Amino acid sequence: MARLGKYSFGVGDRFGEEGKAQLKAVLKMQEKGIEVIPVWNKSNREHETVGTKPESVRKEANNAVQELNYKGDYLVDADHIGLQNVDPYLKHSDFFTIDVADYIGEKAEEKDEREFLEFFEKYLGEFQIPGIEHRIEISKMQLQEMLDNFLLAMKKAGEVYRHIASEKSEEFSTEVSIDEVENPQSPVELFFILAALAYYKVPVNTIAPKFTGEFNKGVDYRGDLQQFEKEFEEDLLVLKFVIKEFGLPPNLKLSIHSGSDKFSIYPVMQKLIKKHNMGLHLKTAGTTWLEELIGLAESEGEGFEFAMLIYTEALERYDELTRDYTSVLSINKKMLPQPESLESGFQYANMLRHEEDSKHYNPHFRQLLHCAYKVAAENKEAYFRLLEKHRIKIEDNVTYNLYERHLKPLFLK
Repeated sequence: MARLGKYSFGVGDRFGEEGKAQLKAVLKMQEKGIEVIPVWNKSNREHETVGTKPESVRKEANNAVQELNYKGDYLVDADHIGLQNVDPYLKHSDFFTIDVADYIGEKAEEKDEREFLEFFEKYLGEFQIPGIEHRIEISKMQLQEMLDNFLLAMKKAGEVYRHIASEKSEEFSTEVSIDEVENPQSPVELFFILAALAYYKVPVNTIAPKFTGEFNKGVDYRGDLQQFEKEFEEDLLVLKFVIKEFGLPPNLKLSIHSGSDKFSIYPVMQKLIKKHNMGLHLKTAGTTWLEELIGLAESEGEGFEFAMLIYTEALERYDELTRDYTSVLSINKKMLPQPESLESGFQYANMLRHEEDSKHYNPHFRQLLHCAYKVAAENKEAYFRLLEKHRIKIEDNVTYNLYERHLKPLFLK
């Protein structure tokens, strides 16, 4: 699946208005001699919240490509889908993120286990993955735990993949998401998962594991950087091994979900993907919506008034708006400012803008507003009018954010 390229970047856009600004950031990378394939992604949950349809993402991507005369490859991601909701995306998407997290921990049928073990039993005991210092050891107990935790989920991924393949004649890319679970997967578990995907004949292009540490929405990574570096490198080495061992696609690469604004791990990932000559896919989502909000606040006047409406309602509806994100939030409600303390758009924007060194930056404020796009969706007419009124400032914000804070640290030396 060459269209996905070595480096790809998920440009999430809650309201579908910033495709052109996002693509400008990718074009800036092209000017530096680095090809990064843009992948416009929007989850089923986001479509339901905003009231959009899958075809809107394809339209946004196509329009941006046409307006900027972009000649490179690009894709549209049906993000976090399963059999129950994939059909509306089939016509409009060419990248499918199959989410099987709900099946992790559910036990497969004994017949499925027996048949898979005929394929996998030769890895019981010890074997070496090149580059990993210690030998991999899989005991009978550990194997049973992995069977119990992951085999059914990978079988389900296979069912979704075959359904998509049966409906689409054109080329598409496949991602399997296993990140929205409680515990990170070890390199051994990742090896097992990829073996199971190969067994179920899923030509996976990107795999999204869960890593140690906190990948909270819209804020930087929190965790042990040395531990993350060890896990990330070992996972890369597992991918290199399974490509040859199981004949998985040669462009198989890691995908980082909730990857926007994880600034402290970008240098680590850049160093390692270059060291091992491997690709990377990173997904962003709410960071673009927050740049829109920053642009409105900075514009003062009715832009700031609208931004204040969003925040005031977000405080009042805190439980409702954060309900779907509790596992990826770390908000101390005591650190959220009272609305009356926000006296200007300048103050609001500086509190929201993700600049770790700024004394004004408030990650609790930022995380809550990350979840508050539903309020803007409920006031869509006013919101879209203000986006157009302040178009230049907002586009500059979006392009600068993706290029300077994300793409350059990830892929440029």
